[in-house]
Amino acid sequence: MTALQLARPADVHAFEAVAGPFLAAREAEHNLLLGICTNLKTRPYGSLPPYFAVVSEGDRVVAAALRTPPLNLLLSAVDEPAALPLIAADVLREYPDLPGVLAEKGIAREFAELWRAWTGAAYRIKTAERIFRCTRVIPARPVGGRIRDATRADRELIVELLVAFTLEAIGPDEDTSRAGVVADGWLEARERRLFLWEDGGRVVSLVGVSGETPHGIRIAPVYTPPERRGRGYASACVAAVTQGQLDAGRRFCFLFTDLANPTSNKVYQQIGYEPVCDVDEYRFDPPRTQADS
Repeated sequence: MTALQLARPADVHAFEAVAGPFLAAREAEHNLLLGICTNLKTRPYGSLPPYFAVVSEGDRVVAAALRTPPLNLLLSAVDEPAALPLIAADVLREYPDLPGVLAEKGIAREFAELWRAWTGAAYRIKTAERIFRCTRVIPARPVGGRIRDATRADRELIVELLVAFTLEAIGPDEDTSRAGVVADGWLEARERRLFLWEDGGRVVSLVGVSGETPHGIRIAPVYTPPERRGRGYASACVAAVTQGQLDAGRRFCFLFTDLANPTSNKVYQQIGYEPVCDVDEYRFDPPRTQADS
C-alpha cells in the first residue's frame, strides 16, 4: 500500500493541474472549490495568499483543500480516511487560529472533532446547507415584471441589497464595511454578473452568477427584500437566470440553500433544482492557551 503524501501547490494553476480532474469528477459537490479556482485566476481574494493542499496515494488524488484567508477552510470529498488528519495537521501548522471549515457534513464534523482534540477549541455549526444542481428549468409561475442586467446606475441600490443579504445570511455582527468594494467587483468583473428583477419601476429581487466550473456555474447571491417576498420574484429571477446560463451552453447550474429555510429549498426544487448533498459550516472558538487551562 502506497503511503499518503500531502503536497502544497504554489498557486491555483498548480493546484488545478494536480487536483482538477479529481474535483471535476464530482463537479456538483465541488462546485464552490472549482468556482473559487476560476475566480482566483483573474482576481485575488484579499491581501493574503491562498492555501492549497492535495493528498495523494501514488498518482491517485484522494482529497484536496483550499483556503482564501481570512475565510474558512474548504474541503473536498475525502476518498481515504487517513487523508483528513494529514490536512488538519498541515492547516494547524499554517493557521492555528482558523475560524472555521466548510465541507460535506460528515467530513466537516470529523475535521471539527480533530480540531477540538488538537487545539481545545470548541466548535458549533454556523449553517447547515444543501447543494442543488439544475439541468432543466421548470418555468416559474408568472409574476409581474422583468429581468435585466445590473448596471453602474444601480450601484447604490446594489450596495444596500448586498448589506441586507449579508446581515441576514451570515449574521448581524458581520462586517459590511466593504460592501461598496464588493458591489464594484460585481459590476466590473467579467467572470460574474448580477441580475435584477424589476416590477413597476422598482427592483424587487437580486440574483448573481459566479464561480465557473468546467461545465457549470453557481447561482449566488439570491436576495429579495422582506417586504417583497411571497410574490414569486426570487423564483422567477432564479429561473430566468438559470435558463439563460443553460441556453448559453452550460450543462449545470448550482446553488446552496440554508436548510433552516424550508421555503427556499421547496421553491428551488419547483423550478428544477435537484438536491446533491448536504454541507455544514462549522465555526471554531479561538484555541485554548496554557493560561486558559
